[in-house]
Amino acid sequence: MSFRDLFRKRVQDEVAGTKILVASLDPKFAELVKADSHCYSQFYPTPTEAVFETIQELLQTVGGGYDIVHLFCDVSPSGKILDGCGNEITGTALIQNCSNSEVKLLWLASGNGPEGYIKNFKPAAGKPLNLVMTIDRRGPRFPDFLQKLLAKMSAGDTMPVAWVSLCPQNSSDPRNQDAPVCIFAAGRGAVRLR
Repeated sequence: MSFRDLFRKRVQDEVAGTKILVASLDPKFAELVKADSHCYSQFYPTPTEAVFETIQELLQTVGGGYDIVHLFCDVSPSGKILDGCGNEITGTALIQNCSNSEVKLLWLASGNGPEGYIKNFKPAAGKPLNLVMTIDRRGPRFPDFLQKLLAKMSAGDTMPVAWVSLCPQNSSDPRNQDAPVCIFAAGRGAVRLR
């Protein structure tokens, strides 16, 4: 990357017919997979729902050209994801796999402690993506927030613009009380997912 590349305006990419995977690495999340998939289906073509037994199955499926991967899994305090067979992957390796597969948004949708996210969920080199790491879904607030966010995104807003309109950075704004607790890293902020 040259010095000029730092100041060059990035080309805005737009995805029409966004392809979505709503998945889990544990059957205990099956109900949440269905609920969040329903939110996506209101604004996008039918999302694929899956409960995977192994991380390898998940990674093979992610390689099938999904734009959004909305995943339910448990993240350890060391930042590792474990499947039902005892296999593990670091959050950083998952991000890299998603980036290599051209995923534009990876959303870890189950509530997990922030220490695991902070410790081992580092951005991918080369091919950035938007990353959301959920700390607390806040029960029914999560699907309501997700529906409002997806309505704005499917209408053409970029994810950062849609997110800030629902969750202003001012911590005293009352709208923040209606949102789940998440870490949002806009690594591919200019993408429009329609």
